[in-house]
Order: sequence, then C-alpha cells, then structure tokens
Amino acid sequence: MGRKLLLEHIGKPGIRGLEGYRANGGYRSVEKALKTMTPEAVVDEVKKSGLRGRGGAGFPTGLKWSFLAKPPGVPRHLVCNADESEPGTFKDRYLMEFIPHLLVEGMITSSFALGANLSYIYIRGEYFYVARILEQAIAEAYAAGWLGKNILGSGYDLDLHVHIGAGAYICGEETALLESLEGKRGNPRIKPPFPAVKGLWDRPTVVNNVETLAAVVPIVNEGGEEYAKLGIGKSTGTKLISAGGHINKPGVYEIDLSLPAEEFLMSDEYCGGISGGRPLKAVVPGGSSVPIIPGELFLKTAKGEPRLMSYESLSDGGFASGSMLGSGGFYAYNDTACIVRSTWNHTRFYHHESCGQCSPCREGTGWMEKVLHRIEHGGGHMEDIDLLWDMQRKIEGNTICPLGDAAAWPVASAIRHFRDEFEFHVKYPTKVKDPNHFAKEPFRKEVKMYA
Repeated sequence: MGRKLLLEHIGKPGIRGLEGYRANGGYRSVEKALKTMTPEAVVDEVKKSGLRGRGGAGFPTGLKWSFLAKPPGVPRHLVCNADESEPGTFKDRYLMEFIPHLLVEGMITSSFALGANLSYIYIRGEYFYVARILEQAIAEAYAAGWLGKNILGSGYDLDLHVHIGAGAYICGEETALLESLEGKRGNPRIKPPFPAVKGLWDRPTVVNNVETLAAVVPIVNEGGEEYAKLGIGKSTGTKLISAGGHINKPGVYEIDLSLPAEEFLMSDEYCGGISGGRPLKAVVPGGSSVPIIPGELFLKTAKGEPRLMSYESLSDGGFASGSMLGSGGFYAYNDTACIVRSTWNHTRFYHHESCGQCSPCREGTGWMEKVLHRIEHGGGHMEDIDLLWDMQRKIEGNTICPLGDAAAWPVASAIRHFRDEFEFHVKYPTKVKDPNHFAKEPFRKEVKMYA
C-alpha cells in the first residue's frame, strides 16, 4: 500500500474540527515555519521537494513562487484556486469537505513563505456547502490564534477569506479567477504581465490550487528532500486522483507517482478493475480536457513499456500515443461506451463554458458541437470528420487562455484513435440512433475495438 500524505487522517473521529485535527498533528508546519524558519527557507524546501502544481499544468511550485515580485511597500497575495470545475475531477472537494484544516494550514504556511498578509480561497459556486465548512474551519483557526494578528507571537499577520464564485468553468483559469475576485466578469487576461508581477488589484499574486497548497504541509513537516524521495524523476511526491467511469471502485485515491498505470486501474487497492468484467476500451487520465487514449496505450507506452501514473510517462510519445496527468480526473471506458457521444458531450460543455472573448473558441466550440451532434444523431457526412479535424486545429493555440486547447484536444484525440467509430456513425445512421447501440453484440463485431 502506498504512503498517504494528504489522506492519512481522513475518516478519523473529529478530523473536520480544530481539536481533532490538532490531535493528529495539525498545524505543525505553521509552528515550524513561523518559529524556526524564514520565508525564504520555506520556499527553498518547496523547491527541493520538486512539487508540481496539482491543478493541471504541473508547473514546479517552488519556481512559480520564486517569480513573485517584491516591490517595497506593495502588498502581496496568495489565492487558492478551489474552482474545481474540470469534468471528472472532484479530489479538491474531497479534501475541503473532510479535512478542511489541512487547506487552512497550507494557506497559512504558504502565505508566510510568500510574505502575503491577505489571502483568499476562491471556491466554485456549486461547492456552497463546502464553503460553509471552510468558513467554520477558518473561524476556529482565528479563535485559536492561528489566523489574525501576531500569529504565535511571530509578528506575522494573516487574514484569510473564502470567496464564492458564480459557477463559471472559465474562472478556473487563474487570471479569470482574479478578475472575478475583483468583482468583474471572469474573462482571462492577456499575459504578460503575469500574476506574479500584476495579479489581484495589480499586486504581486500567487495562485495555486487546493491540493498543491495542502501538499506544502507535509513538505515543511518532513523536509523537501524527504518528499522528493516519493514518486519518480521529476514527478515527485503523491497525487490525488478522482477515479470514475466504468470501474468497480470509483473514488478519490492518493497514489505515489511511480505507480504503474495497470496496477492503479486493476488492483483492489485502487480502481478494482473494469466494471462488468468487460474489456477496457479507452481512458481519460487527467480530466475532460486531456486527450483520450485507447486502453492498450494507457497500459503500455508506444514502446511497449509499462506506463506509470507520472507526468512524464502519461505524456510519453506526445498526443499520438499519450495523454496528460492534468488535474487527475481519471475515468475509464469499457467496450460499451460510444466515443462519439462522449466527445459530443465534452464539446457541449466547452461551448457552454467559453467566455466568448476569443473568436476561435467562441465560434469554434459551437461549430464542433453542431457537427458532432449531427454525426451522433445520424445525419453526418464523411467529410464532417475532416471538418472536425480542421476546426480543432484552428482553435488550438489561438486563444488567450487554455480553454480553446481544452476543447480541441478531446476532439483531436477521439478522431486520431477512434476514427472508425466516427465513420460507422456516418455509414450506419439508423443503428446509432439506438441509445444503447454500443451495448449490442452485433455492433461490436462490425467496428474495430481497442480492447
């Protein structure tokens, strides 16, 4: 069984409250940082740990922190991105709901490291009940002296607030989040300048997601070098995975990043195998925005080597044979799944959530949704497949923020790996009108499957 750093105390009596959290070693990182370390020393430990941002991009956290501008007399801010809106991802909600003080502790220690005296947790509107849990934890922290003026007599002050968003996926992009936090429409900003130079209210700002900030706690407690011993290569430490789809044991799992992909999918400790005992058809390993890959390419790289659940291994070979770890929103498809229907569903989401600021994304996502709807509902033409390919190519890389890429990659990878299914929809429109057509044996004999 892999080591747990973030989920070790989940489920213990009273762990949601301050008393139960403290009884299990809570707030040790705050004591250590404020009493025995300088802010620069905390940043150095995070650099040594090799921690990469757990929100999707995987950028080295310590390096990101080191970019923070420090003009004299100008306040700095830390903002937690708890706008967890990526379809298939729910691990941040799990942390905030069941062990909220872990995030609060991570916010305090990280804010100290960055010299921030006013920090925010920006949480998605649909997590309203989770926001109330966080507010209760913050109130307990204030009452016990972990927040407010002169924390632990160190001379360090910190105020922490929860801000509830309006339920917009685009606000998961850090600059759109900052616009929303300032009370504006959540449109991404053109970069540069980057938030580290001009962020919240044009002040230097660091934006990290929930899991990233929670991971700072064990890094400071145990030291960056100890944390870096977990994982493999540049994929250090542990990672939370939101597992769903056609698996026997959906849920949130904390894995060592050196874990073999097949073990994660098939072992009883984690996903427990494919539901119904059916063949594995495809996997989306990192949330709806990352490329879908056939089952055999998830289990082994293009070179035939066992694939690992690491940043590097999942992207091995590029999008031709790999994908991305992304936000850790993992879901598997068995052989009854319709890839065309799934791709259409994803594209509907990105069309709905586009802010409309960039015309390639605003118009392109709508066009892709219409063409995919036509193919899925029996009215497609063979040239529609190439049209879709051309559309996604013209969206990718041509927008201010990554939402355009997020919309393009699922379409590109579905056509790249499952073009025969698109062709089947065009050739046999009457068969695909049946919502259960992929569950029928005759169909599975007519189209090549990636089992």
